[in-house]
Amino acid sequence: MPPQSQVSAYISPDTRAALEQYVEAHGVKKGHLIEMALLHHLQALRDLPQDVIIPPRVVVTAQTGEWLLHLMENPPEPTDAMRELFADRGEDIG
Repeated sequence: MPPQSQVSAYISPDTRAALEQYVEAHGVKKGHLIEMALLHHLQALRDLPQDVIIPPRVVVTAQTGEWLLHLMENPPEPTDAMRELFADRGEDIG
């Protein structure tokens, strides 16, 4: 077994709960899961163009949050291009 070193990090309670749930359900060790996840993420950062990597959390201002909520509660009418696209797939979007 190659030499190992320990790292320490603070994580949110939600992330910890998700980690605990996953290792319990799949019978893997936390250290192994964390190392594989970190290697996977670092490889993606190396191999993929920056614009295709979507962060797991997006922080917006209160004003932007209110605007997004308004859009979700009051979505705009679909454009003609959207109607045409979905019609080609046999879907009705309104």
